[in-house]
Amino acid sequence: QVQLVESGGGLVQAGGSLRLSCAASGRTFSSHVMGWFRQAPGKEREFVAAINWSVPTTVYADSVKGRFTISRDNAKNAVYLQMNSLKPEDTARYYCAAHSSGSVYYGASYGYWAQGTQVTVSS
Repeated sequence: QVQLVESGGGLVQAGGSLRLSCAASGRTFSSHVMGWFRQAPGKEREFVAAINWSVPTTVYADSVKGRFTISRDNAKNAVYLQMNSLKPEDTARYYCAAHSSGSVYYGASYGYWAQGTQVTVSS
């Protein structure tokens, strides 16, 4: 059984930083893209960032580019999202996911999802 477990969410003031972690177990994700998505109350889920395991290629949503950094540790089967210069509009529940097929920008392309972790940025 595939499991993705997140940690690292919380409450932070605007301008602060948080680091989200996502650990994968149950199978090897060395050939899969891993992504981060977020969903704020009343809004649709949106793509945040994605990273290829085998080649360190990353893509970001324009709204987080330059502030967020996605990285991975293949040995630990883990992926991270370092979030700096946080803004109140970054407040959302954040999800990591393992890509299956299709565009990495769409949630429907991901077959496995973590439970989500809440990030709240106060102004």
